[in-house]
Amino acid sequence: QVQLVESGGGLVQAGDSLTLSCEASGDISRSAMGWFRRPPGKERECVAAIGRYSDNIYYADSVRGRFSISRDNPKKTVTLQMNSLRPEDTAVYFCVADRWDLDANYASPWKYNYWGQGIQVTVSS
Repeated sequence: QVQLVESGGGLVQAGDSLTLSCEASGDISRSAMGWFRRPPGKERECVAAIGRYSDNIYYADSVRGRFSISRDNPKKTVTLQMNSLRPEDTAVYFCVADRWDLDANYASPWKYNYWGQGIQVTVSS
């Protein structure tokens, strides 16, 4: 069993940066990890995903070039660095983990067995 706890959310202005961190309990060394978000009134979407060795990384088109995902397996942490934030980035962000490594279903929420509680990120214009 893996538990995920997010931190680092908050209220920022457009153009600002924010770093989300996720700390896991349990072994995540074999797990794909990622971040999803749920904007107000919209469905969940995969923002970024990273494979167990950090060799495979996926970004949504809307954040590519602005966001960066990384992981530290010994420390059991996953980080999402968010730069040049926009009002449309406003959402609840969720840290996710799967039992297995990244595969073709990396963008599907159904792939991930473990979810954090979510953390609010609000970007004002």
